[in-house]
Parts: sequence; structure tokens; C-alpha cells
Amino acid sequence: MPIKVLVVDDSLFMRTLVADMLNSDPEIEVIDTAKDGAEAVNKIPGIRPDCITLDLAMPGWDGLTTLKHIMRQYPTPVVILSAYSKKDADITIECLKVGAISFVLKPSGELSLDIETVRGLLIEEVKAAAKVDVGRIRLLGKKPERRRRKLIGINKIVVIGASTGGPQMLEMLLTSLPSDFSAPIIIGQHIPSRFFTESLAEHLNRNSELPVRVAGNNEILESGAAYLIPSGFSLALKGRMGVNKETTEVSISLSEAVSGILSPSIDEIMKSVALIYKENTVGIILSGMGNDGVRGMTEIKKYGGKTIVQDESSLIFGMPKAVIDAGVADRVLPADQIAGAIEEAVS
Repeated sequence: MPIKVLVVDDSLFMRTLVADMLNSDPEIEVIDTAKDGAEAVNKIPGIRPDCITLDLAMPGWDGLTTLKHIMRQYPTPVVILSAYSKKDADITIECLKVGAISFVLKPSGELSLDIETVRGLLIEEVKAAAKVDVGRIRLLGKKPERRRRKLIGINKIVVIGASTGGPQMLEMLLTSLPSDFSAPIIIGQHIPSRFFTESLAEHLNRNSELPVRVAGNNEILESGAAYLIPSGFSLALKGRMGVNKETTEVSISLSEAVSGILSPSIDEIMKSVALIYKENTVGIILSGMGNDGVRGMTEIKKYGGKTIVQDESSLIFGMPKAVIDAGVADRVLPADQIAGAIEEAVS
């Protein structure tokens, strides 16, 4: 049976283009379209789509308002179609918190004549989203219990890799860690634009007891701070192991990513971190498609570090499964147990 999709966009032109793109794949069938949020919500119970593509900027109910109605009344996997702007980035990150699975950027604004350029990505995201258990979507807004155990300051580092479904899991993880967490945290989250990295960092910083920010070039790592590597850049850490396996001052070095690779590359981030911190590295792989992170986690294991992956509670189980299949996962845990495992690993 093909994946049944509802396309929601206020522009007839965009509805037609998006529907044609999705229908070009034999595994997908666009069963209906809607010109606004109210029409979409009214249609859902009659057509029961497997996935919805949802525009952000619409008259009446905008995308975020529509999404809230969908999640409250008819929980369904949703892929957001967003434009390149700071405002749209902020709203898109809020949509992920409310329950959207992922998002695809329109190449040139709301009316993107060149949207054909993201055909492959949109099809891939719709196929992945349609497989997500809506029961997991309901859990995204659940606030985890904050941990209050006092941590002992030990020179370790946590490096996290995530892709589709990752922002939602990152919020659950970071809001579970205490304010006295004793290790720096490096985060590689696949994301298509610097605007979205900034919006995600701001969102996580507002909701976490730990400071969360976009990593800056030549920035010195601080214990208990989380750093998102910006989209379009690669990471290298600068520093060395000193006496008694303690590090000297370690700083972040950013360079433009090689064209054609996932950005930022989780493999490259983890390999750079493991090279400096060796057995003091704790590697985490969360939700995402593909296998980025397998080589990085393998490198962490080679140096004697610890590796933890999210189990099938991942919205998308591709990246965690790839690490498990490679035999380099020390622990496989549900999302709500990973924060506790990280605390054990660094204290």
C-alpha cells in the first residue's frame, strides 16, 4: 500500500508542485490537498493520511496553529515546509517541539518555483515520517524529571550526534541534566541552515538548566556548557592530553564543510573529540536517518571511550541501528534513560 499524504499549502501552485513531486514516487500517493489549516483538520478524519506536509505561512490558521490542532485532535506524522529566514526558523523549531517529525526548506521562499530541487529530500522525509508511531509523537511534549544528584568534576566530554527527530530528543535529554553537570557537551545535529542552528540553540538554552549555544571559532570549551556545531561547518578540537591524563585548554576550530556531505558531519566531530579526550569521551547517537556516526562511535570505542545509543524510542531508528549493527554500542537505551546513563559515565 502506498503512503497516503495530505498536502497543505495556501498556494494552488505550490500544492500542485508538491503533490506532483510526491506522486512521482510509486510508494507515495497524495490523496488530497487543503488550502488552509481549518480545511486540513476537517479533512483528516475522512481520509486518514499517513503523513501531512504542512506550509508555515498561511492565512487564518498558520502552520504552527494548524499543527497544534492536528496533534490535539488527530495525531499524525507531519513534515513542515519552511522558508529560509530567522523568523521561519524560530517557528519551525517550535513546530518540532509541538510534534512535527521534520522539516524541508523551500529553496527560495514561500513561492518557490525551484522547489523541484528538494524533491528527493522531501520524498525521503515523508517516507521516514510515515513510519513513525504516533504514540511516540504524543510523548514529545512530556517534561522529564530533572535530576539533582551532585556530580563530581572529572575531565570528560560528551559528544552527541542526531538527525531527523533529533531536536525533539535533544530537548528531552538536555532538560534532564542538572545545572551542575560537569562535562562540556558537543552536539552535531544535521540541519540545513545556520538560521536553524541558532534557533535550536536558543530554544534549548531557554528550556535547559545548562547554557546552550552555537559553537564559535576559537571558543574555549567550558565544563557544563553545550555547543551546537553550526550547519555548513566541520569541527576540530585543539588541545592535548597533559599530565595525569588531564587536558590542557581545549578550544573549538571551525572550518567550512566539504560540499556534498551531511552538515555537520557527526563522524568528523566524534573523531576529532576522541582524538583529544580518548577514553574520557562519551558518545551518544540519537534519532536520525542514515549511518552518520558509525565511524565516529567506532573511533570513540577504539580509544576506550563509552558509547550510548537511543533504542527504538527514536522517531527515526536509522542512525542508532547502524551503530548497533556495527557492534560499537555499549548501551542501548530509551530516550528517558539516556541522561541518567550520561551522568553515570561522567561522574
